[in-house]
Amino acid sequence: MTYPLSTPQDPARAVPKERTTMTTSTGTPGTPGTPHIRHPDGRRVRPTGGQTRVLPVESPAQLCERLPLTYHAAHTVRTARHDAVRVLDGRDDRLLVIVGPCSVHDRAAALDYASRLRDAAAALADDLLVVMRVYVEKPRTCLGWPGLVGDPGLDGGADLGRGLAEARSLMLDIAESGLPVGCEWVNPATPAYLSDVVAWGSVGARTASSQVHRDMASGLPMPVGVKNGTDGSVQVAVDAVRAAAAPHTFLGASGAGPVSVLRTSGNPDCHVVLRGGTDGPNYGAAHVHRAAELLAGAGLPVRVVVDASHGNSGKQHERQRVVADDLAMRIADGDTTVRGLLLESFLVPGRQDAGAGRQLVFGQSVTDACIGWSGTAQLLRELAGAARARRASRPRHRRTADPGSAVLGTTPFLERT
Repeated sequence: MTYPLSTPQDPARAVPKERTTMTTSTGTPGTPGTPHIRHPDGRRVRPTGGQTRVLPVESPAQLCERLPLTYHAAHTVRTARHDAVRVLDGRDDRLLVIVGPCSVHDRAAALDYASRLRDAAAALADDLLVVMRVYVEKPRTCLGWPGLVGDPGLDGGADLGRGLAEARSLMLDIAESGLPVGCEWVNPATPAYLSDVVAWGSVGARTASSQVHRDMASGLPMPVGVKNGTDGSVQVAVDAVRAAAAPHTFLGASGAGPVSVLRTSGNPDCHVVLRGGTDGPNYGAAHVHRAAELLAGAGLPVRVVVDASHGNSGKQHERQRVVADDLAMRIADGDTTVRGLLLESFLVPGRQDAGAGRQLVFGQSVTDACIGWSGTAQLLRELAGAARARRASRPRHRRTADPGSAVLGTTPFLERT
């Protein structure tokens, strides 16, 4: 059966008279019957001087060419990715520790912290694989500073082109020093600019159920931790890990810049991160065991990392020590289910508010409160001791060398094709 096309005269399709007054793109009422004048892309973008404000940025390939991945930085990234996968799989008996500021806002402070962390990581390298948190995007529950990429000036200027360049430059310098970096991927376009410099990535609690982020994770060339939902649901993270392991086809940013059809082969190195939720902490042995059961039931490798902050600390930064101490005791007693730990740490403990013209404390977080450096160094030593104690009762899993020379390129994102 065929159906006739509706016409303006069809009673059921007629536009009510009271709805015929339209609004033009400038916001002024039109006359009855005047077609609605809209911006071609139909989006709500802020007009400036009568013109739609669309600000172009350089393509990922252009930024990567301007700020290229050096040989030493590439070697750091490649080695850390390789070792992180081995730790997560249990083939390397070290503990993966992703530690650093909740977010980076000050290049000098981040490099100061990185220098200290690099030295500590080198001293503990037999027992810990240390990755620095260099979080340059921040998901917000409602509103707030969006991170270095979104607002590098901390003034609401939203110069994303500058933010991407500053983020890449900072990550490059840290990786060049020999310390691998990790970050959360918030905007699915960002990996095209930064992913070649990142050794470990994460999908946050607010985006774990997002199909867009699952698609993105399936193409990322590094291990990706997926956090449980803000409500504490671990199943959503397990589902995301399973989805990201499969191939996907989707629209996304290519190295050249234009939106393209991207095809991925899937990311087999995703894992669950337990971060607590509105229903309380989930770092305890029973919670970890339940997460392991869910992973095994889904036919996935049992890889669990614990976030000592957020819901597991009740957003009280000093309680990260309580979480870390509990995990250290279980690891020392032989627990092998927990493969890694996330810590929020900076030079100065606590947090501060940021704003235009505000004098900031050097090395203190402008987002979530962090533990200070002295407490961080002590926790790292304790975690290393726990890994050594666990090893004493088990055969040593020999670490292997870097799987090969790093390949330098200018299109970072689509390595899993």
